[in-house]
Amino acid sequence: MKNIATGDLCMEGKKISNSTIINGIALGFSVSFLISSLVAAIYTGELGSILHGWYLIMTSPSPLVTDYLEIGGLPSAMLNAGACGMACWLFMVGLKGDSRPSTLAGYFLVVAHCFYGLNFLTMWPCFLAPFLYLRLKKLNFKNNLHVCMFTTSFSPFIGELLFRYTQDTFVFGHPTLTVSGVLLTIAFSIMLGFIVPAILPGAHAWHKGYNLYNGGLAFGVFGFFLFNLFYNTMGIDPSSKLTRFNPVYEQFGRSFQLYANCFFLLVFIICILTGFFLNGKSFLGYEELTRDTGHQSDFAAQYGMPLCLINIGTVGIFFLFYLDIIMVYTEGAGFTGATIGVILAALTFTCMGQHPKNIWPILAGYQLLYLFTLTICYLNGREISWTITTQGYINGVAFATGLCPISGRYGRRAGIAAGFMCASMCTATSALHGGLVLYNGGFTAGITALILLPILEHYIPETRNFMNNKKLNKEDMIAIVEMFRTHD
Repeated sequence: MKNIATGDLCMEGKKISNSTIINGIALGFSVSFLISSLVAAIYTGELGSILHGWYLIMTSPSPLVTDYLEIGGLPSAMLNAGACGMACWLFMVGLKGDSRPSTLAGYFLVVAHCFYGLNFLTMWPCFLAPFLYLRLKKLNFKNNLHVCMFTTSFSPFIGELLFRYTQDTFVFGHPTLTVSGVLLTIAFSIMLGFIVPAILPGAHAWHKGYNLYNGGLAFGVFGFFLFNLFYNTMGIDPSSKLTRFNPVYEQFGRSFQLYANCFFLLVFIICILTGFFLNGKSFLGYEELTRDTGHQSDFAAQYGMPLCLINIGTVGIFFLFYLDIIMVYTEGAGFTGATIGVILAALTFTCMGQHPKNIWPILAGYQLLYLFTLTICYLNGREISWTITTQGYINGVAFATGLCPISGRYGRRAGIAAGFMCASMCTATSALHGGLVLYNGGFTAGITALILLPILEHYIPETRNFMNNKKLNKEDMIAIVEMFRTHD
């Protein structure tokens, strides 16, 4: 049975805390990636080149969207995700204190980008730097571990500074390091460690919690400054993303749809079944969870982690099927590294606000923009230049689900409008930071919230007044590094 006051689970006299389940989820996903790496190597015939492919991934500058399935291969990308995930898990279990839903959110974002921009080498400078800030401010490491994970959004900057920025040329597969490049990387990382914890709470105040991918907005704006400082101001031409002819990848049509579907369906079904058994062999309570608005929510504290596990699996299958369906009737990107990654990114806040009922209007908004554009182009005799399966739109829609509190609080039509607006901007924002900030989709979602929220508050004042009168958690008001409402 579940302890209502704490959200912990009691089974046969043994107490299973939410923190233990969160750590178990991180371990389970990490192990699944490592096992999948070997299975994928047999599937693609790349058993002898996993480590070499991983080396290519780690030594390649990776601005958005660098496809690690192209650079190193599917087995190596899975190994990269497994290694980064296990590293995060070790910190989750090694640091004193409880793991929280925000910790799991950080974990999902780390492993998601391990398929298209984040690797086991470039993650460490970003990941470790905030600990200097936390030590100086005497803040709890475990409570703020998610900040360290979110900071890895800047890992493309690390790859650029290490391998390309201070050098005239970069030869793929033969990287070189310079003293100036290493020193610049260290200085940049330390700067991040002190800046990121300071800018996260401010971004949350901008959109009032209606963009769950809060770091995307903060990092996108800061990345815009950094990109212009390092490149435009210095008169240095920005580097383009790397491409490589990978015969195995080409053999599979640059899409591992069958493999990805089998892998994710297995993982998500295990999540649902595990949650089912931990919830007393019942789905009781999940319907109540799906009625939650998703605004400033902590599903783990309110409903318990077993139901969150069910939600993770349900949202995962829902988003996976969405991708399969749109790939049937439109041409574009397949199951590339980025596509596989954003399936994981779509799970980020399944313990903090996302569920199928409040994310489907966002997905519908993307479809509405496509149909609207298709109609206008047809009436004017012009060819549409993109489809709903263009890679940028696949990436964008996963992060746009972070706008689900809008549909939960203001209704389906507002959610569809949010998806429509977000889709119209999702391929344009990356140029602002040169593709060097991984959370570009969250950046776009944040801009959408900044535009749409004042309009909704003006024309639907009842909801605005409700939120103004809502009692705030004291901890939320005084914490300087927490980006989400948390419960001790």
